[in-house]
Amino acid sequence: MKGFRDFILRGNVVDLAVGVMVGAAFGSVVTALVKDLMTPLISALIKQPNFSTLTITINGSEILYGDFLNALIAFLIVSVTIYFFVVLPVNKLMTRFKGAPESPKKPDDVRVLEEIRDLIKAKN
Repeated sequence: MKGFRDFILRGNVVDLAVGVMVGAAFGSVVTALVKDLMTPLISALIKQPNFSTLTITINGSEILYGDFLNALIAFLIVSVTIYFFVVLPVNKLMTRFKGAPESPKKPDDVRVLEEIRDLIKAKN
């Protein structure tokens, strides 16, 4: 039991558990956003909200490609939504809090060698 307790009380396991729970909750929010807001907007533009009935018949076999289109469109909507409503704002906030990244200072010997290289290039 001591080994199990040590495993559970590791910081990484607790962080992972919290991340999974927050991710699941966020997933339901994004799913609702796509289902209730974005999909109706798209269906208003293209006049067909559900592609699951689309099929093609080849040699008597019916291929249901409509469900694939639904899944693909939902994936693209979720990806775009997450990018514009989560990734971009978080990146802007992180840049604001951290400030501009500092360029690492080069050692003097590297700087001198670069100057020599530039002088040689300028002569040729």
